[in-house]
Amino acid sequence: MEQNLVAKSERLKSLLTRLTSVAVAFSSGVDSTFLLDVAHEVLGAKAVAFTASSPFVPQRDVDEAAAFCREKSIEHVVVPFDTLAIPGVVENPENRCYLCKHALFSRMVELAQAHGLAAVVDGSNLDDDGDYRPGRRALQELGIVSPLHAAGMTKADIRTLSKERGLVTWDKPSFACLASRFAYGETLTAEGLDRVNQAEEFLMAKGFRQLRVRVHEDGTLARIELLPEDIGRFFATAGLREETEQKLRALGFRYVSLDLRGFRSGSMNEGLNS
Repeated sequence: MEQNLVAKSERLKSLLTRLTSVAVAFSSGVDSTFLLDVAHEVLGAKAVAFTASSPFVPQRDVDEAAAFCREKSIEHVVVPFDTLAIPGVVENPENRCYLCKHALFSRMVELAQAHGLAAVVDGSNLDDDGDYRPGRRALQELGIVSPLHAAGMTKADIRTLSKERGLVTWDKPSFACLASRFAYGETLTAEGLDRVNQAEEFLMAKGFRQLRVRVHEDGTLARIELLPEDIGRFFATAGLREETEQKLRALGFRYVSLDLRGFRSGSMNEGLNS
C-alpha cells in the first residue's frame, strides 16, 4: 500500500478512536461499508450500524447491510423511516436531499443517544464536495461526523483500501437513493419509486452494473443511463431493446429512451444554478 494511503488510514483510525463510540449510518454501499469495517476494528462493540429502511432505499440494500453485520458480528439497528411523510419531500424540490437528511439524521442522533453512543458518523468523502449536495449542510447542522472526509479520503482511496481489507464492496457500483432518479419538481410516490427500482433491477439482471433509470414528464418518460461502453452491448444483444421497452412500458412508462451521453452521477443536477 502506498505511503499516502497508509497515512490516511491511520488518520481515520485515530479519528474514530477519539470518538470513543459511534453509530455508523450504514447503507451497505462502498463508503459506509468501509467506514463500518474500520470502526468495528477500532471500537469493537462500541461501533453500531444504523440502516434506514424507507421508500427511497431498495430492500436489497437493507438485506445486504443485515448480511454484512451478521457476518462481522456487528450490532445492527434497522431504522424504519417514511421519507415521503417529511414535509415538502413529496414535491421533490431542489433541496429535497436537505429536507430528507435533516429529518433522517435527526432520528439517528436520537437513537444514538438512546444507545449511549457518542457520535453519528457517515461515509461522506472528498469526492462529495464536487457536486450539488444540499444534504451535506444538514449533516453539518446536526453535528454528524464524516471521518472519511476528515481523513482526506477520496472514493478511489476507499475502493483501494476496501480491496486491501478484502471487502466485496470494493468495486460495487455507486447507487444514490431512488428519489435521485426523478427530475426536480416531479412528484414522488411510493409507486413511482418502486417502478424505478423494478426497472433498474431488470437491467441489472441483464448484466448492467452501473446504471440509472431517470424519470421525467410527470412519470411518463424513462431515460436510461448506461456506462458508455455498455451502450453498444445494449443494442448488440438480440431482443434486448424490445424486451426493455416492453418491461418499462408494462411498469407504466409511456416513453422509454436511452441517454447517448451515458451514465453520469448527479445528472439531475445539470443546469442547476446552485
